[in-house]
Amino acid sequence: MKVTFNSFSQFTAIEPKIEPMNLSSIVIQTKPENLNKVLQTVKSSPDCEYHIHDEKGRIIVTIEGKNTEEEIGKLKKLQAIPHVITAEMAFAYSEDELEQEREKLEKSKDNIPEWLNDPDTKIRDINYGGDLKGKF
Repeated sequence: MKVTFNSFSQFTAIEPKIEPMNLSSIVIQTKPENLNKVLQTVKSSPDCEYHIHDEKGRIIVTIEGKNTEEEIGKLKKLQAIPHVITAEMAFAYSEDELEQEREKLEKSKDNIPEWLNDPDTKIRDINYGGDLKGKF
């Protein structure tokens, strides 16, 4: 939070504008003999944050972006690093999508079957048929 003072010794708090965030984890695969070369490039890249690697040539990084397009651009840069066999998203988080799905759930409360909120419902009695997106 930024605080500003005026000439009358009063202050005003200015809340920072928080942009929506996308965050994804990426698994990069290279051959073990090329690991150090790829690690050097990945660790110095402004497009990702390095986290861990193993001796088999797997490297875990995260990327952030204002939107999906920015993230995809960063992913493509990682895929283009010499000696990278593959670089793929393992997990993606989109703040905008999360809020949209929360709003859908709030609007569809009447469509949720009562038995889902019944504390006596047994897990073994629930049949999961796949993706719930778009069901509500």
